[in-house]
Amino acid sequence: MSMTTPSILARLQCLSHSPLMPLVNPEASVRQAADDAIGKLRDSVGRYAPDLIFLFAPDHYNGFFYDCMPQFCIGVQASSVGDFGSGHGELLVARDIARACAQAVTSADVDVAVSYRMQVDHGFTQPLTLLTGALDRIPVVPIFINSVASPLPTMRRARQLGAAVGRYARTLAGRRVLFIGSGGLSHNPPIPDIENAAPEVAERLIAGRNITTGQRALREQKVVEAARAFAEGKLALHPLNPEWDRRFMDLIAARAFPALDGFDNDGITGAGGASAHEVKTWVAATAAMAAATDDCFDIEARFYQAIPEWIAGFGIIEGVQR
Repeated sequence: MSMTTPSILARLQCLSHSPLMPLVNPEASVRQAADDAIGKLRDSVGRYAPDLIFLFAPDHYNGFFYDCMPQFCIGVQASSVGDFGSGHGELLVARDIARACAQAVTSADVDVAVSYRMQVDHGFTQPLTLLTGALDRIPVVPIFINSVASPLPTMRRARQLGAAVGRYARTLAGRRVLFIGSGGLSHNPPIPDIENAAPEVAERLIAGRNITTGQRALREQKVVEAARAFAEGKLALHPLNPEWDRRFMDLIAARAFPALDGFDNDGITGAGGASAHEVKTWVAATAAMAAATDDCFDIEARFYQAIPEWIAGFGIIEGVQR
């Protein structure tokens, strides 16, 4: 059943991220194809000229830790930790809208934490800089989805979060809204599991905020080395799974939410790797777009490439309101 006609304009962009993009190059043709696809998204943002972004993204033990790990969190204030050269600084958070959105989501029976001192990493900052050119160019509502720290939210709950955000967004009369889902697809970078970690590693997963520059540089160098070894077949990480990635993208493009709800967490890990749960950001963003537009939008851009050098099944989808 249709709701009242949306009073906003809305657009959807879902894209993978990788901290290795500026540091490790795949072969030239693959790099060029990915850069071209990202460039088309960036040009689309420029033409569309959004005045508000709802950004769904994960974290990689840079801003959220096991001292208190929420499943979902909306930032009323947020700053970047600057990992992998992603840039330090404050995000231009739409504070009043973020607060009202959190209230609306909670009123819709989706429990969400609120942060007035959110720290975000490349999962948030990379799409902002790639698509808008800066961390603080366009007002944003940053929405964290826990994608690495067990226990994890279900796909269904991520979809419900997104739908609640979309229903709130459609009340913002006259706004030009961009929903972004940042993450996935299949990938399994060397992120530790607290249950099997050495004590000193477990402590970092519990209380690892504000590490030194030297500690961050060492941590990032290990990831770069792992990516190069994985691409050369010298490191046995969970393989990328293009078949699973493309099936997931098909379901997103079709807004096949019942099928997506049926993805269980063990199955996601088994098929896509431990970090493939980042696809829940795509589900949330797509559900938000569907709720905000009465599902009146078309997929107008799509790209996929498995890129071992980035330890990523790298995908892009754009949805444009009819």
